[in-house]
Amino acid sequence: MLCVLVLVAGCGGHGGNVISTGERYVSDRSGVTDYRLGIGDKVRMSVFREPDMSGEFLVGPNGTMALPLIGETPALGRRVEDVASDAAARYGAGYLRNPQVNMEVVGFRPFFILGEVTTPGQYPYSIGLTAFNAIATAQGFTPRADRYTVHIRREGAAVEETYQAMPNLRIYPGDTVRIGERFF
Repeated sequence: MLCVLVLVAGCGGHGGNVISTGERYVSDRSGVTDYRLGIGDKVRMSVFREPDMSGEFLVGPNGTMALPLIGETPALGRRVEDVASDAAARYGAGYLRNPQVNMEVVGFRPFFILGEVTTPGQYPYSIGLTAFNAIATAQGFTPRADRYTVHIRREGAAVEETYQAMPNLRIYPGDTVRIGERFF
């Protein structure tokens, strides 16, 4: 009898370290704070009184944005404000007098969802995305889905972490979300 109880407890539980607090559990919908640019993000740059230099630019596979006149500008892992300051400094060092450069993210890199959802795949990220929103975007759970935990691998991380599925569980751009299969 004891062996059966141990076997059932081992198979039926969610096991491992399930995270239920931390930075991903935020009660407000203020959006992404301290956002760092990544490959695939689209940025709109406005250079005051220079419409030919303004436009939308993509962070390329090499982690840079190709900006008019100044060329490849490092962007990977940097805040958009820092990239704008760098561009303004480079424009001011030979091209423009007192350039005023503004940048904003207009397109986030996608997130990925797989496992026990109806339509796994790549989806566009939107500010304030939660795990439940991501699952709904993928047409919901399959009948075999574990609805109590969500496995998330942050972009660039080697391993995924297991989180308790709650309404305020945040998903970030570039995340890979996996919904596991329940045992019973």
